[in-house]
Amino acid sequence: MKKNLKVLTAAAAAVMAAASLTACGGSSASATTAAETKAESTEAGAESSEAAKDEKKEDAKDAKADSADKKVLKVAMECAYAPYNWTQPDDSNGAVPIADSNEYAYGYDVMMAKKIADELGYDLQIVRLDWDSLIPAVQTGQVDCVIAGQSITKERQEAVDFTDPYYYASIVTLVKKGGKYENAASVADLAGATCTSQQSTIWYTVCLPQIKDANILSATASAPDMLMSLEADKCDIVVTDQPTGKGALVAYPDFKMLEFGGGDNDFQVSDEDINIGISLKKGNTELKDAINGVLATMNKDDYAKMMDEAIAVQPLAN
Repeated sequence: MKKNLKVLTAAAAAVMAAASLTACGGSSASATTAAETKAESTEAGAESSEAAKDEKKEDAKDAKADSADKKVLKVAMECAYAPYNWTQPDDSNGAVPIADSNEYAYGYDVMMAKKIADELGYDLQIVRLDWDSLIPAVQTGQVDCVIAGQSITKERQEAVDFTDPYYYASIVTLVKKGGKYENAASVADLAGATCTSQQSTIWYTVCLPQIKDANILSATASAPDMLMSLEADKCDIVVTDQPTGKGALVAYPDFKMLEFGGGDNDFQVSDEDINIGISLKKGNTELKDAINGVLATMNKDDYAKMMDEAIAVQPLAN
């Protein structure tokens, strides 16, 4: 009996051991499968993450390439000739950074430059230069064009090419209220006046000499200097164009603008003298034609509206 009991006990132990081994074997297989599944999932996630990173890199590379491929339109102006163009400290109203400075440019010329650049798919860069440096900058290729309130004179046309007019500016005279010439109704009524205007403009070279017995002072370096001469009583009158005159009335409430109607009583100037154009290097017909294509979509009323907007936001108007 004892022998048989031992045999049965041994057999039972063997069965239990076998069952135990079987159970352990099943748990090991399940764990292996889970580990393999987790590894595959991790690997897939890593591949997905790497793919996303690669896609972002490619997008960034494409964006950089697009930016590098986009042409830049370099436009020169004084940035000191409101309401055509001026300098301001921030980008309010849509002002554009001035190259190599911490300042911004805005005004009618900048508004026009932005429209042209947008229509032609260019990035815009504003280059600030003195008035007498504008045409040389175009001639030497330092800039692509000048948008700076330049009259399309024959003299300038000998040096550079011009687009179609982007503004039509009549000639006006500015005086101080209460002054000797406040009620002048013609150029003849300005006889004997002490006067000045900005250098290298038709206002100075063409208009002032038409005033009988005028005391013509040296030309000023800029439009603001011209206006300051009148404000400081250094002269009786200054001659300029209508947009500059309108802007001056906002900045200097004691000024009065005289307009003589454009007939025989007015300053005698040609259409070329009062048509304002964009100057380019001679022979640059591709850019000239492209800009003319943009200007063809606008008319005099569009120009006038844009100029009124510029006058309304010029710094001294605020």
